[in-house]
Amino acid sequence: MTQQNLIAQNLAPKESNTKDSATLPQRKLGNLSVSALGLGCMGMSHGHGPARDTKEMIKLIRQAYDLGVRYFDTAEIYGLHTNELLLGEALKPLRDKVLIGTKFGLYYPFGKQMQDSSKKAIFRAIDASLKRLQSDYIDIYTQHRVYTDTPIEEVADTMRELVKMGKIRHWGLSEAGARAIERAHKEFALTAVQSQYSMSFREHENDGVIPTCKRLDIGFIAYSPLDRGLLTGVMTPDFTFAKGDMRLSFPRYTPEALKANQAIVTFIENIGKQKGATIAQTALAWILAQGDFIMPIPETTNPAHLVENLKAVNFRFSQEELRAVDEALQKIVIVGERFAPGSDAAKSVGL
Repeated sequence: MTQQNLIAQNLAPKESNTKDSATLPQRKLGNLSVSALGLGCMGMSHGHGPARDTKEMIKLIRQAYDLGVRYFDTAEIYGLHTNELLLGEALKPLRDKVLIGTKFGLYYPFGKQMQDSSKKAIFRAIDASLKRLQSDYIDIYTQHRVYTDTPIEEVADTMRELVKMGKIRHWGLSEAGARAIERAHKEFALTAVQSQYSMSFREHENDGVIPTCKRLDIGFIAYSPLDRGLLTGVMTPDFTFAKGDMRLSFPRYTPEALKANQAIVTFIENIGKQKGATIAQTALAWILAQGDFIMPIPETTNPAHLVENLKAVNFRFSQEELRAVDEALQKIVIVGERFAPGSDAAKSVGL
């Protein structure tokens, strides 16, 4: 039996029906129950060219709810507030039935990345986010990047105050290093850490982040689980990005890198073909198999892709297959860093 046959042997459909919103599997982030997949909403308003039509995105968000999604991710800087406004409008009639995560502390005045997680800044940010989201509370309030000028213990203490005030129910960190996670959790328990994670970006398995989350019973929210579109099969070397797409500045998505990185796309495609799973479904199913404390939040602005992504819950990997996948992935060289070396984005992760 070939290695790929071995990997696909038990990538078999499970009984599930994503048409019924009550049947999408659940998992735990700390003591918070969430749908197995959430929805990343950034690209609807920010980061991938012009913002999409508001009415169409509201329709998509509500379709995600109908399909069982219960966690929706945004941030105050996405579209400079417009993404929070979008979610506020879309989820207003569903507010008591869904979970909303938003983020604070990262800003881009005049195009330059800046951070502020002082208590004063957080109190100002939370009230503005609540107003835009048309909500009295936020389910998971996440520090967008660790801000070294404000000790993480002070940030945790501010989060404790916000919980006591009823403005947030849980809190988290994004792209934090293992040491910061431990320090924050010791001061006031974290519910989740949100960081990039995919079959083509596995750094957090080895830098202590994912092991720390597992050990401390902290959920892990995997953003860009399809590596910003790479693991969909759509981003071939001649792929054209829209003007203003943030991926134009990332080394991983140059034509040369995309050409080289088709190796992992083809590998994933071959696994999925044998059981009727698409590239995206296979990549998401792999993440779901890494632990029941991990929730991927793939982005999409396309209703068909939404349905496709959620059907990832219909497939599974055995432990034997996961070992075979790991062995194969270690032999595939990924070309291009996720952020430009030396950039503000690169400097602000892992702190």
